[in-house]
Amino acid sequence: MKTADFDYKLPPELIAQSPVRPRDHSRLLILDKTTGQMKHKKFYEIDEFLNPGDLLVVNESKVFKARLHTTDGIEIFLLRPEKNYWYALAKPAKKLNSGQTITFADQTAAVIEKRADGTVLIDFNLPPDQVVALAERIGQVPIPPYINRIPNDERDYQTIYAKNVGSVAAPTAGFHFTPELMEKLKARGIKFATITLHVGLGTFRPIKTDEIEEHVMHEEWIEIPEETSRAIQETKRACLPAGRRGARVIAVGTTSARALESGIQRGFTNIFIAPGYKFKMIDALITNFHLPKSSLLVLVSALAGRENILRAYAQAIKLGYRFYSFGDAMFIASHPSKIFSI
Repeated sequence: MKTADFDYKLPPELIAQSPVRPRDHSRLLILDKTTGQMKHKKFYEIDEFLNPGDLLVVNESKVFKARLHTTDGIEIFLLRPEKNYWYALAKPAKKLNSGQTITFADQTAAVIEKRADGTVLIDFNLPPDQVVALAERIGQVPIPPYINRIPNDERDYQTIYAKNVGSVAAPTAGFHFTPELMEKLKARGIKFATITLHVGLGTFRPIKTDEIEEHVMHEEWIEIPEETSRAIQETKRACLPAGRRGARVIAVGTTSARALESGIQRGFTNIFIAPGYKFKMIDALITNFHLPKSSLLVLVSALAGRENILRAYAQAIKLGYRFYSFGDAMFIASHPSKIFSI
């Protein structure tokens, strides 16, 4: 398929620059992935579309202050540990050379390798947890480039259940949950399980190949606890015959979807989900609105169909929905037609 088939035009004023307060008062577009029917709600009303026994799988990864600056003004964006070094983006990369020593406040590091794509390998001569601690002390929150300023409250760029440090971008579908909403859902018999996928910067980059089949995904670290695997198996066994409302595995965010569909328990995955992919683990997805020509837009199109997704995006734009990280949400699932007749 052509990458251009996953393009759309978004008015800049619809790019959300700050979160809605309370978080669960964001708008929610319900999309039937089978029929393409739509309904418009607030996120705190999502319980109307969930069944007792449904399993929501959330990503507990926590963003760290991965954006650092050297004393001479070079930006180093830490991506992930790689053996004894750190894989990072450098800007401007032309100012760095292999073997060069760079200084961050009171810490020096060495450039081990400079790559043609602008990435570098850096040796801090520190274990990974101490590099993260250094970043937390001297770094900045790595907000996406379409957000104009760092939030006054850095907790705005974390989910309320963020726990395991390692992401350089937030799993933003989880932004819409509040403690009160989660307790309300649990009281209704909705279950929660967790995974960890440390989000890399490449998640949000546009696909640059003409054909999506030529796109190569970046690798991201995932870990799926045994209790989550058991919860998924129990949910799958609880599914009812076709035509009746049974328990579903619902990924909260594309990161959770990719982790569950990767087929591995612990390690790196570069799974790329595109139309034609047969989902094995998830039945439904809670997600935000994604950038044009991005792997995330391709993923949701694999779940609901490109035409349904682009039609839903056009409707959201017409109705003034807020897009991207701090924006509104979608719930993509198969819903009984009676829900849409209310």
